[in-house]
Amino acid sequence: MTTELRPQPRPGVMEIDAYVPGKSHAPAGVAKVHKLSANENPLGPSPKAVEAVRAIADRLELYPDGAAKRLRETIASVHGLNAANVMAFNGSDEAIALMARTYLRDGDEAIYSEHGFLAYPIYIRAAGATPVVARETDERADVDAILAAVTPKTKAVFLANPNNPTGTYLPFGEIRRLHAALPRDVLLIIDAAYAEFVRRNDYEAGVELVAGSANVVMTRTFSKVYGLGGARIGWIYAPENVVDVLERVRDPFNVSAMAIEAGVAAMLDRAHVERSAGHNEEWRNWTSEELRKLGLRVTPSVGNFILIHFPEEARHSAAAADEYLSARGYLLRRVAAYGFPNALRMSIGTEEANRGVVAALSEFLKD
Repeated sequence: MTTELRPQPRPGVMEIDAYVPGKSHAPAGVAKVHKLSANENPLGPSPKAVEAVRAIADRLELYPDGAAKRLRETIASVHGLNAANVMAFNGSDEAIALMARTYLRDGDEAIYSEHGFLAYPIYIRAAGATPVVARETDERADVDAILAAVTPKTKAVFLANPNNPTGTYLPFGEIRRLHAALPRDVLLIIDAAYAEFVRRNDYEAGVELVAGSANVVMTRTFSKVYGLGGARIGWIYAPENVVDVLERVRDPFNVSAMAIEAGVAAMLDRAHVERSAGHNEEWRNWTSEELRKLGLRVTPSVGNFILIHFPEEARHSAAAADEYLSARGYLLRRVAAYGFPNALRMSIGTEEANRGVVAALSEFLKD
C-alpha cells in the first residue's frame, strides 16, 4: 500500500478545531427569523456609514489608503489617543491572529481564560505554541489563576474584557494587578470588543494601561456597537514597539476602501452609538429579569448578550430549548464548546425579538 505524497501543514494544525459561528438559518417554513446568535447590533449601522459606502461605490477600481490614515486619525480624535499608536485591521480578529503569529513561536505558551473566545486557542496553535487554560471563578476571569499558569514559556495572555459568552468583566484594578505581576516580556492582549456597552464606574477598556506600558495591547471592533460586522473593521491601541512590529508584517491594503469610509462615518456618529448602547442596556436588563422570573439563571452581563442556563432535565435542556426556539424563528447560540453544555447565549435584539424569546421560553417551560 502506498501513501500519497502531498503537502503537509505544520505540526499541530490538524489538532485545531475549526471555529463554528452561530447559526443564521431557521428550519424550512419559518416565516420570520430573528438572528440572535452573533451579537450583532439590532439597530443596524449608522445611516451615515451606509451613505459613505454608497458614495465610494463607483471608485472601487482604486486601491485604498494602505495605512488607513484617515480612519486611524478619526479613531484617535474621538478617543483622545495618539494616532501613531492606533492601527486598523480587517476585523479585530486579524489583529489578534497577527499578534499570535508574530509574538509566539514553537514551544511557547499563551494563556486564556476557561470560557474565553474560542478563536484564541486557534490562533495560538496556528503559531505553533501551546494554549494554556486558566480556570474562571463564578464565570469570570480569575487573575490569580492566570498568574498561577505563567511559566518561563509564557509569551502572551489573551483576555476578553468583557468576556464572550459570559458577559462578565474584570474591574480595572484587577487588570492593573494582572499586568503588574506579569513578566515584562509577556504580551497582555486586552480584547475589548464590547467596551462600548459597559456602564460600570470600575471598568476601563485598557487605554490607560497601554499608554504607560510596552507590553499591553487593546483591541477594539466596529462589529458590535457600530453594527459593521459585515464590513470587517477592527483597531488596536498599542505601544510604539508593538506598532513598529505589526506594521512590518501586516498585509498591505488590509482594510478595504469601503471599510475605511464606513468606519470613519460610524465613529463620528456618536448619537447612533449612544442610541445603540442605550437600547442594549434597557433590553438586556428587561430580558434578563423576565427570564429570571421564569426560573432560569442568567449570568449578569455587561455586554450586548446574555448567557441563559437551563434545567438539567432533558425536556427543558438547552438543546431542547434551542430546537423549540429555532422552530419559531429565534436563533440563539449553543455554547457547549465554551464549557456550557446546558446554556444558550442570546444577543439582545429588537423589542419584538426580545419579547418573542421570553414568550416562547415561557411556553416551552410549561410543557
